[in-house]
Amino acid sequence: MSCAACGWVHYRDPAVGAAVVVRDGEGRILLVRRGPTSTQPGRWCIPCGFVDYGEDVRDAALRELEEETGVRARLGRVMQVRSNSHDPAKLSVGVWFEAVDFAGVPRPGDDAVAAGWFALDDLPDLAFDTDAALLWELAQSGDHIPSSDQPAEGRKDTIEP
Repeated sequence: MSCAACGWVHYRDPAVGAAVVVRDGEGRILLVRRGPTSTQPGRWCIPCGFVDYGEDVRDAALRELEEETGVRARLGRVMQVRSNSHDPAKLSVGVWFEAVDFAGVPRPGDDAVAAGWFALDDLPDLAFDTDAALLWELAQSGDHIPSSDQPAEGRKDTIEP
């Protein structure tokens, strides 16, 4: 859209989302059940949320994880970047990070009404196709064991548990 009078252009850019894939010692995935005011209420997803204006995407991922589950983590590799179209009114691009270490007992918080561990071959009803795609790829790869990779020195992607 643009203004004919002044030439100002409004770009409908997508929002940015961030998610953290946390796996326990058995390779299970930490998921949260979405609350009644969320998109896809009652369904499950990888802990996630939107990046605030001026916020680093890694900081947003860690913040959302802690807000939704009470778990604190250290981030490793980017596992997936995908466009999301599950909400046509608010298109987004999501970035999924791997947690290489975590602390805390999962408990629901923020807009999550439950949190739990799930085996890759026994997943609940998932809210987002993008989560399903990533978890399917993990299951197909046989990557059931938590990563031991460490983030690069000096990066702003850690919150000490």
